[in-house]
Amino acid sequence: MELKTSYAFGKTVLTSYDETQQKVRDALAKEGFGILTEIDIRKKFAEKLHKEYRDYLILGACNPPVAYEALKREVNLGTLLPCNVVIYTMDDSSTAVMIMDPVAALGLVGNPQIEEIAQEIAGKLRRVLAAL
Repeated sequence: MELKTSYAFGKTVLTSYDETQQKVRDALAKEGFGILTEIDIRKKFAEKLHKEYRDYLILGACNPPVAYEALKREVNLGTLLPCNVVIYTMDDSSTAVMIMDPVAALGLVGNPQIEEIAQEIAGKLRRVLAAL
């Protein structure tokens, strides 16, 4: 099922959280993205708050050649990088994958050159979703 907000797009899948996580990593790599950061929210909430939470992983994905071009055009753009990809379990045991919409996020910059780059990245990220 497709999921959408004003700042992200994604879908739910019937594969397990672990299997989905691996598929997302593989699809990101195929599109030229590396993982710069990884935050296991469930683990952090347990450690820091002693609270239980669903499986919830935030991957900070970056496509270095595209990021380089974008930063050459807008040096402060780093405040909006990397592209976050979130994987979490749903209440019905399906798994959700949500991706920050680069068009929405980078549209804040107001630079037409950056908007073109955002469209390029959005296309790559949509292909990641399609591969799941």
